[in-house]
Parts: sequence; C-alpha cells; structure tokens
Amino acid sequence: MRRMSGGVSVITAGVGDERTGATVTSATALSVDPPTMIVSINRGSSSWPVISRYGHFCVNILSADQQDVADRFAGKGGLKGAERYDGAEWFTLASGASVLRGALAGIDCEVDEVIERHSHAIILGRVVSIVAGDGHSLVYSNGRYGRFSL
Repeated sequence: MRRMSGGVSVITAGVGDERTGATVTSATALSVDPPTMIVSINRGSSSWPVISRYGHFCVNILSADQQDVADRFAGKGGLKGAERYDGAEWFTLASGASVLRGALAGIDCEVDEVIERHSHAIILGRVVSIVAGDGHSLVYSNGRYGRFSL
C-alpha cells in the first residue's frame, strides 16, 4: 500500500492541551447525502483515545506547501500532542476540532460510528462544517512527498 499515491491529510482532535492528531493518507469521502467522511486510525496511536473521548475530528487536507505540518503530525522530531500544533495557525468550527488555516480544505466532523477491526478503528464522521482554500495537493508515495497540480 505504501506504493500507492495518496493525498495527505492531518486528522485533528481534542481541545487545548489535550489536542493531538495524525498524518494520514486514509481519509476519504464516504457519501454526499448525508455528507460523511471515513478515516482509519491505528488504535495504538495517541489520536484514537482523544477522538473517542471528544467524539469529533477534522480532516485537514494539506496543500503542497504544508509538508512541515505533515511531518510534525507524523511524529518527526519527537513532537507529541499539542506540541504538533506549533508553527501553524489553527481555528475551530462547529465540532471544536482544530482546522488548519491555509489547508486545501478543513472538513469538520462529529463521530457517527466506529468499526474496530484488527489494529485500526474505521471512523465514520458526520460532516458538520467545511472550509475550503486554494493551492495544490500534497501527495505521498513510497516514502516521499510530492505535489499534484493540473
């Protein structure tokens, strides 16, 4: 699966000092009616208990110039929890999860259903608000970042 190219998103959850998040290529739309997102999170990650406790998450679709954010939320440099939010501007929408200013999109979700399978939780999120930006997509394939533009 590492060889498959995918768009890069940061999943955020929690409030204040309990904020955390993870870099993923597994976020995608499930349906338009009702608007629903699906994301897969390792149940051993620090993000899983926070998503479970707060019942919300935001899918922040990263632009090509936000690789530094992707690296921080992937744990590079040893940053954890709320430290990962340093160096970028954040705000909140309806659910209270953090939205990255300048992202291609911030898709704010409330947890609708969780399916636990093997090492991961498959999380269905009811979209409660969306903010859109401009730019080119950050993509990831075989251990490397790149960009996609038309």
